[in-house]
Amino acid sequence: MQAILNVTLPFFALVLCGYAAARFRVLPESAIPGLNAFVLFFALPCMLFRFGQSTPVLELLNPYVLTVYVLVALAVVAFTLAVTLSRRIHLKDGAFGALVAAFPNTGFMGVPLLISLLGPAAAGPLICVLLADLFVTSSLCIALAQLHDAGNTASGRRALAWKAARGALSNPLPWAIAAGAGLSLAGIRLQGPPEVVVRMLGEAASPVALFTIGAVLWRAGQHAAARTPPGLVWPVALIKLFLHPLLVLLASGVARSLGAPLTGFQVTVMTLAAALPSASNVSLLAERYQADTGRIARIIMSSTAVAFITFTALAASLGIRPTG
Repeated sequence: MQAILNVTLPFFALVLCGYAAARFRVLPESAIPGLNAFVLFFALPCMLFRFGQSTPVLELLNPYVLTVYVLVALAVVAFTLAVTLSRRIHLKDGAFGALVAAFPNTGFMGVPLLISLLGPAAAGPLICVLLADLFVTSSLCIALAQLHDAGNTASGRRALAWKAARGALSNPLPWAIAAGAGLSLAGIRLQGPPEVVVRMLGEAASPVALFTIGAVLWRAGQHAAARTPPGLVWPVALIKLFLHPLLVLLASGVARSLGAPLTGFQVTVMTLAAALPSASNVSLLAERYQADTGRIARIIMSSTAVAFITFTALAASLGIRPTG
């Protein structure tokens, strides 16, 4: 347990540092979008480019990992909608609630944290998880959130599908992975100054991304319109931290019993990825689509605070021994 804490504590401490910096105005609120843009468009793409270049393509797009993880994500979305939709929570707010229940913070937190815990071999399954959430989970939930605005016409549904697809394709992270994998297949390696620039930006991704999570969470809480009752927050946070990883573990076991060639290591990576707190960028999406940002922000903050305990305990129960 102590060895795992030595890895997880600094990661969550950096999130707290970002929150405190924004809370006490050391980091101006106006700087937070720029910090987020640096991580999303520069640092994280460079980090993922390097993993895409060094990881075999079949590990980046493992069909068994993708299938198990997508099926569980769809089940979590459906279950969350079923238990939360009400007069108070309409479809748009319910869809974003389902997204924070099924979308872990893989990019900003999961990739650096799990690679620190499990080593570079975790990059393949992690990238599968990230791609599944970017292209399937988030696109589905955003489409559901806009469903009542699109109307019941064929043109409205087509516009909705196109907008969801365009949103997924505009994310730079999958393109960075694809670029790294493409150069690897072509036998091309970056050399000289370009390699140094990519390496420096990639090495900045982990600390800046974690710091940004805290700042983004503070900002989202500040822009909440009204206080959200705990009964609308904690059920979704608990689904994220407990039900999601449990379903991944169970579904992986079923898949393996049916003959799917999933390794124990891949199952461990998927389970720990599902146990991560909710993705912080969902609060930005909720704000963009005029959903209940306050509820979403509080779910993310609650899951992030509690995940330090639940994630660390799960990693210890799975017998993880940090590689570093």
